[in-house]
Amino acid sequence: MTNLRRSARYLVLVLLALIFVTPLAWMVVTSVKTYGDAQRIPPTLLPDSLSGYGYRQILGNTSNPVLRWFVNSMLAATLHALLVLATASMAAYALARLRFRGRGLLFALVVGTLFIPPTSLIIPNFVIADRLAWLDTLAVVIVPGAASAFGVFFLRQFFLSIPAELEEAAVLDGANHWQIFTRVLLPLSKPALATLAVLSFLTNWNDFLWPVYVLFSPERLTLPAGLGLLQGAYVTDYPVIMAGAVLASVPVLILFVAAQRHIIQGVSRSGLKG
Repeated sequence: MTNLRRSARYLVLVLLALIFVTPLAWMVVTSVKTYGDAQRIPPTLLPDSLSGYGYRQILGNTSNPVLRWFVNSMLAATLHALLVLATASMAAYALARLRFRGRGLLFALVVGTLFIPPTSLIIPNFVIADRLAWLDTLAVVIVPGAASAFGVFFLRQFFLSIPAELEEAAVLDGANHWQIFTRVLLPLSKPALATLAVLSFLTNWNDFLWPVYVLFSPERLTLPAGLGLLQGAYVTDYPVIMAGAVLASVPVLILFVAAQRHIIQGVSRSGLKG
């Protein structure tokens, strides 16, 4: 019976893996098809011959500066993740360790903002960005989302799992709150910080709606917004679109593989296990 259960478990895992991997495999295969192969009905799994047509169109077309969009997205997502770590870690430390009146109410208000639909904030954020003269600059896709309520909640849960005795020992050694925060809590919170950094990077990297509203110049677009321009009004060039999707997926896959161990540790210790 045990072997039967184990076999059934492995079968389910294999099926789930196929469900998740198949779209990625189809994307990669389509990106190396010719335009004619990609338009065939019924569609074919494998192309008659490998073609670099999609990648040549992506990388060699000066009217669509895909590499510039790639650099813009990397810069915006990286700086956004760093800002989220800075703001969320300090707020989480205050809500987890400092004692002050209204702390519970303040934390409830922060968590309550998670229930506000992000699309309802587009107009207020647009008006603020316009008055700050940030429209059509990278600052407008870096700063507005840096106050992350989820990041505060996530890091607060992790900070609460760290024994308070470590801080008490630091106080006896003469450390103040800033020294406790930077020299005790942050070094012990590397898994949670890495997890939040990856999640923040992915959120900014995959954001499409906000950049479309606030970035106007072709050379300032981020990759998701720029790839949307490759979709024609009447014709869809699937190899080109899939080549762009492959290009957009590479940094995400590398980042996830590099931080996988920290992500598992961070989620398991923050009380967010399913």
